[in-house]
Amino acid sequence: MAGLSVDGLISGLSTSALIDQLIAAEAVPQSLLKSKQSQTSSLVSALQALNTRVASLAEAAAKAAKPESWDAAKATSSSTDVTTSVASASAAQAGEVSFRVDAAATSQAVVTRGAFGLAENVLAGQPPVLTLTRGDTTVTIEPASGSLQDVVAAINQNPEAGVRATLVRGVTADGAVGYRLQLTGTQTGEQDGAFSVSGLVADESAELQTIRTASDARITLYAGSGAEQVMTSSTNTFEGLLSGVDVTVSAAAVGEDVTVSVARDDAALKSLASGLVGSLGVVLSEISSRTATTTTTAADGRTVVTGGLFSGDSTVRGLQQQLQSAMSFPVDGVSPSTVGLVINRDGTFTFDETKFAEALAADPAKVQKVVAGVAQRVADVAEAASDRYDGTLTTKITGQESIVKSLGDQIDAWDRRLALRRESLVRTYTQLETQLSRLQSQSAFLMSQLGVNNQNSN
Repeated sequence: MAGLSVDGLISGLSTSALIDQLIAAEAVPQSLLKSKQSQTSSLVSALQALNTRVASLAEAAAKAAKPESWDAAKATSSSTDVTTSVASASAAQAGEVSFRVDAAATSQAVVTRGAFGLAENVLAGQPPVLTLTRGDTTVTIEPASGSLQDVVAAINQNPEAGVRATLVRGVTADGAVGYRLQLTGTQTGEQDGAFSVSGLVADESAELQTIRTASDARITLYAGSGAEQVMTSSTNTFEGLLSGVDVTVSAAAVGEDVTVSVARDDAALKSLASGLVGSLGVVLSEISSRTATTTTTAADGRTVVTGGLFSGDSTVRGLQQQLQSAMSFPVDGVSPSTVGLVINRDGTFTFDETKFAEALAADPAKVQKVVAGVAQRVADVAEAASDRYDGTLTTKITGQESIVKSLGDQIDAWDRRLALRRESLVRTYTQLETQLSRLQSQSAFLMSQLGVNNQNSN
């Protein structure tokens, strides 16, 4: 019907503008619904962001509450060429050990006596086969041909070969440029690194010459003392040299006297406690920023105070209070502030590194008990709020999303209602213009008839 509109051709009225104004007036309830939907959508987004931060807090708190997290240990080496790693923090114990590095583990390496052309045959059998033997393991290599380049490719493409093939430039028997075949074991150690090769042509140039034998890494504990003891390893790593600690030597360390020490990792424990405070701070800051009110001045000079998205939200307020209580209440009569978890007057928390370090040095068991106890309480609160299925925040988000959908349905219904109303108004004003047009035509006809009658009378 909108296409039949005649915009005031007879009446002189701007019927389109008039209809728009009428529709705008009738659409006020829909505008309120749209505003409500926008505000609720913003609340959903804010709650989702908060839920993500609370979930992260739950993880950090759960980690700080675990006993194994407090088994932090660090191992150090007096040599930059000898590295250490804590394989099991719970097994690691404070202490040290001294040793001399006598040898690093090596792999076997061999090379052909002479050089060959890349296309020259280096295998004896037909079809060409090369056999590699490592201990009780035999691997058969079957290259596309017996040429040097095909043999190298086949070896390097076989993950079970246990050796790496390399071409080393040399000179063939007739003086031409050629390549020698070098084979290097991929494993080290006297047993694991040794291998043998068969299948090369029976030629002096193909004889394999040993350039390095496979050997174990070797260290001497307490060198020069009555407790001296030689230790070997097929790799450069001596697993569990100290309880829970692995030590790795290198060729550069051969001949060095080394001391490896193990101690409690205070830096890791500090990070554990400070991480808990930091994660909680992120959550409380998020709540505070979303709750804060803003003050603006209206056009008429009035002061307008607007609450934050979380203002008056009992779920968020309850979460905030529970977290603050969980973090600040004593553990077996000991205040968290005494071990560095300090609550401020505004309800926020800070980590006092000095207090924590002093308390840890004086009584590490007490520090663990207090921090782990606080962390467990915080974890319980955070998990109850952020649980993906029935967490209080999760439930709140689901409820608000339902409201957004319901408001959207109502807005759509208003769109249909207003569209029908517009059609009705267009039809009404079109009919009005039509009636006015008829009246105008009738008036003109009557006036013309009156004019004719007057002329006839004269």
